[in-house]
Amino acid sequence: MASNLPPIWNSGDGADLPPVRTSPLRLARHGATFLGVSVVSGALLAGLALPAAGALGLTAKDTAEGFEDIPGDFKAPPLTQATQIFDAKGQLMAKVYERDRTVLTPEQMSPYMRQAQVDIEDARFYEHGAVDLKGVLRALGKNAESGTNSQGASTLTQQYVKNVNVEKAGDDQAAVREAQRKTLGRKIQELKVAIKLEEELTKDQILTNYLNITYYGNGAYGVEAASQRYFSKSNKDLTIAEAATLAGLVQNPTAYDPKLHPQAAQNRRDVVIDKMLEAKHITADQAKEAKAAPLGLRYKAPQNGCITANAGMGFFCDYVRHVIKQDPVFGKTAAERKEFWDKGGLNIYTTLDPDKQAAAQNAVTTNVRVTDPVSAAASMIEPGTGKILAMAQTRPYGVDTDKNETMVNLNVDRAMGGGNGFQPGSTFKPVVAAAALEAGLPPTQEYSSPNRLEYPTMKTCAGTWKNDGRPKTVVPNESENEKGPYQLKKAMALSVNTYFVQMEQEIGLCSVKQMANKLGIDAKASGKPLEEVPAMALGVEELSPLTMANVYATFAARGKYCAPVAINKITTVDGKDVPVPAGHCAQAFSDTTAQTMNTVLNGVTAENGTGAALNLEGDRQIAGKTGTSDHKKAAWFSGYTPQLATAVWLGGPAGGVEMRNITINGKHHTEVFGADGPGPIWRDAMNQALRGAPKLPLPMAFIPDPAPKPDPGNPTETGTVPPATTPPGPQR
Repeated sequence: MASNLPPIWNSGDGADLPPVRTSPLRLARHGATFLGVSVVSGALLAGLALPAAGALGLTAKDTAEGFEDIPGDFKAPPLTQATQIFDAKGQLMAKVYERDRTVLTPEQMSPYMRQAQVDIEDARFYEHGAVDLKGVLRALGKNAESGTNSQGASTLTQQYVKNVNVEKAGDDQAAVREAQRKTLGRKIQELKVAIKLEEELTKDQILTNYLNITYYGNGAYGVEAASQRYFSKSNKDLTIAEAATLAGLVQNPTAYDPKLHPQAAQNRRDVVIDKMLEAKHITADQAKEAKAAPLGLRYKAPQNGCITANAGMGFFCDYVRHVIKQDPVFGKTAAERKEFWDKGGLNIYTTLDPDKQAAAQNAVTTNVRVTDPVSAAASMIEPGTGKILAMAQTRPYGVDTDKNETMVNLNVDRAMGGGNGFQPGSTFKPVVAAAALEAGLPPTQEYSSPNRLEYPTMKTCAGTWKNDGRPKTVVPNESENEKGPYQLKKAMALSVNTYFVQMEQEIGLCSVKQMANKLGIDAKASGKPLEEVPAMALGVEELSPLTMANVYATFAARGKYCAPVAINKITTVDGKDVPVPAGHCAQAFSDTTAQTMNTVLNGVTAENGTGAALNLEGDRQIAGKTGTSDHKKAAWFSGYTPQLATAVWLGGPAGGVEMRNITINGKHHTEVFGADGPGPIWRDAMNQALRGAPKLPLPMAFIPDPAPKPDPGNPTETGTVPPATTPPGPQR
């Protein structure tokens, strides 16, 4: 018989179920149904009427006996909330959420809000048990008279149970539909849980939970999000009229949307105010004043996701998301980490320095236009900590390709939201040099460095690489004038290709790969493994600006490598600390090697080096390296001071633009090299970022200049006269 009962236990608003058609004999049948309810559900209804059930000689324990236990997380489930992401100065960068919600305690809620919601949804909430028996009987009678199912009888407790089931279903649409199924069986299940809840939670606790979980329209879940959405204020500051407006939304957030239907919303608000007056929760004067007030909306549209971040911070925000979804500290499995992120309710305090971010963003956008065929990206790292201080690029964060927006973070590896990276060119040569110094070669190491050189046979970690192609592969220097012999400092300043290939041959490709690994280069930006090939020295394996910035930060930090860090601290909204990835630092090479490399790389920006035009304001000591890939498809400058390392890349976003006879920012370039393309971007970014910072010296080692050599064409040459300076090749 139960399966034929009309589904009378709908939500308190009467909108839970569609109208039910009845037969021409509906009055008689509703009378029989009413009797059937009494017979079939006698004990159940008595229990549901608690505490009024005492009049029937029943207790909560009697009626709940046999019902399944309620899981602990059902009483107050971990609700999906908004997460706030802050920069290093505590300024809000972005708010991200699956559901915009901020959970409040009772003390943080407006008393008007609590009263208004009870008065309009369940006026007898504090008098009845899990079900309002009077409400059930009244709904039966009203529905029988009208022949519809327009009168509901659900209590706030029952509505809370239903909302919890929907919340627990998450984004599983099948589970959501199951939680919302409008059947008698579903209602009885909800009633069972409601009875148990009324045993274990106080009425105030149930009301608080209900106000935190309920949907108020326009993407606002819970009373705090609703207050901010419609009135741009905290819930505790709501007036009577404003609280009544929000309380009235629950019945139908669309029909009573105050933004779309202000008159309907005001009419509904006034109904709520009348209910509050009827319940004697406000005085007649208060009711009159509230009804006379305008809606007073200060609507704040939903602001969700990294796309709302300012000053180019969207890419860094997205990087933080990838960190949380990939680092095991946030969950052992990908599913656990996704749930951690989706649940939200976090305050994430990051390493991003807003001043340095502004410096990097200004530099990339003033030197390269968003409409140019190429783009620029810059990453800044704090030496000795690995903290990411800035992450900027020319193309803005977004999905509108007509505005040249992109969701690809050109600063990072594919796994972290980036692409396949870019060939770093000669900015990789310092990795080879560091490996050689650690292998025991002196900084005065000299090689013949011919203008052209067939790649020689080289040792790898697993065997031997041989140049056995037909014809054999040849590496040239950039300029015809570049032929040795050279020592390390001069070869680095002029970026002599054959010098570093000969150095690579002496120490072996395995040593280069191992040094790259120590500097955080475990793979290419695409995730593919590094290849042990002689062209490694020339930077042919695609890497990201963030990776290269951290390589140079290691030189600045006396050989101390620190893995990139994006998060300083995470707390829950109630102030509890959440474990974050521990900083990982290790000595990649000795302090002696670091000081030598500082001297070598300082030479790049001095005298006739390829970066001689890139000195900073205030004569700060700097060190760095230019780089240009084959066919001029990528140009780089990576450099540092003791307190800041920055890598700048310039090229086609997809890597396919040859930068020859090209116009960038209104300026024509016959060819683009590291010093005249990304170099000025680096200089502008560093000047602004370091303005006001102390001027610190680089710890450098003494490297003796090469001894002068006699000129065999001059029989009077004694060797005491310095030889003519080798003319530099083109900037690169």
